[in-house]
This record gives sequence, structure tokens and C-alpha cells, in this order.
Amino acid sequence: MPEELTSPAPARENLLAGLLPAVVAYADTHGDHDPALLFPEEQGVIAQAAPGRRAEFATGRVCARQAMADLGIPPSALLPGARNAPQWPRGVLGSITHCRGYRAAAAARSGDVEVLGIDAEPHLPLPRAVLSTIASQVEQLHLASLAALDCHTHWDRLLFCVKEATYKAWFPRTGRWLGFRDAHVVVQPAGSFSVRLLPGPRLNGVRLQGFTGRWAVREGIVIAAVTATASPIPHNQTISQGLGTAL
Repeated sequence: MPEELTSPAPARENLLAGLLPAVVAYADTHGDHDPALLFPEEQGVIAQAAPGRRAEFATGRVCARQAMADLGIPPSALLPGARNAPQWPRGVLGSITHCRGYRAAAAARSGDVEVLGIDAEPHLPLPRAVLSTIASQVEQLHLASLAALDCHTHWDRLLFCVKEATYKAWFPRTGRWLGFRDAHVVVQPAGSFSVRLLPGPRLNGVRLQGFTGRWAVREGIVIAAVTATASPIPHNQTISQGLGTAL
């Protein structure tokens, strides 16, 4: 009998597709890679960790090197630095994220973007105690208004995801802690958001008022991707209004 032919499985779309500018390269996976693929110095960092942690660490680094390869950047070890943030090669900005069943990384040349941060979370409700910690009263009212429009999206989890992505974008460029209440978020239901920093730092002499980005819920995962828009503001202007003025 002739061999039965089957159609190949359709290629799975990267969950970050459409969320980042064209100058940003990215890679993702739903599985894990062998920690043996790590550089020796990376293996030394993670040698004493639990097997699950070693797997997610390795997979995040593999995704990161795939993204760098798309930029024409040779592979290199990405060792943890301050607050365990990956140390990217000179001239590269990047971000790694992982949650249950998903790992991803994004990278860009530092001359093409000001900052870059991604985060992925399970699309599940956020515990109420956590929400009250990360969200201002104004943000909680904002989430309620979004829930009235769409009760299927877990807006609280999305807010957490956006703030995590914001921190990942912020810390490598500033080296400073950013609290949840220091970033005020406005989410647009169509898939975008803005973040106002209180107050914004200066990068290359320019006041960074905030970040913009895009979000999506795909395959049970909520994803937020942050990029920066930098613009000068008068020296005597303070960024103290927060989210309330943007609603």
C-alpha cells in the first residue's frame, strides 16, 4: 500500500508577533531546552538550582541567542547581574520572560530603542491581596471600567504583567528600583497601553516621561511588551498627576 500522506502541522505564530517594533527581534517556545546548551559560565551560575529552574533559565537564554542571531549578533553568555537582570552584550538591549508553559526573549540594538521589556503571565485572575498592593485606587477604578466592557479578560493580571514589563525595561537603563506604585498604567482595550513614570528619569539628557507598549492574550498567556518614547519636558514641570489625568 502507498504510504499515507499527512499535511504538515501549521507553523505556530510567535506569541510576541505584532507587539514590538520591527527593529526588535524575538523568539519564544512552549517547551524547554537542555541546560547542556548553556555556556559553561552560565551552567556554573545555575548548577545548584532545581531542575525546573535550570530548564527555564536555559530556555530563556536559548531564546535570547536566537533573537540576537536575527540581529546578526554572535552568541555569548548572558550572566545574571544586579537583581538577576541578564547582562546583555555591549550595544544590545534585551528582555527575557518565562511562566508556566511559555518562555520568550526579545532583543534590539541600543541605538534603535530607548528601553525594552517583555513579560508573560498565565491568563488567570490576580489574587485580590496582590491587586491592592500593585494598583492605586485610580488604577483599580480603571480596571473596573475595563471589566464592564469585557468580562473575559483578566485586566488585573494584565496590569501586573504591564508593570513587570515596565520594570524590566526600566532597571537596565537606570540601575534603580521601581515600585509598583511608581508606574501608573492606562490600558486601551484594543491592545495598547501607556505607562507614566513618577517621576521619569533622564536618559541622555532627555526626560523620559513614560513608556508605551502593546499587549495580547494568546493561548492562555497574557503578554505585555514595553518600548520607550522619550521627549523633553520643561525643567519646572513635574510628573505628579499620574493615571488620573489620563482617564
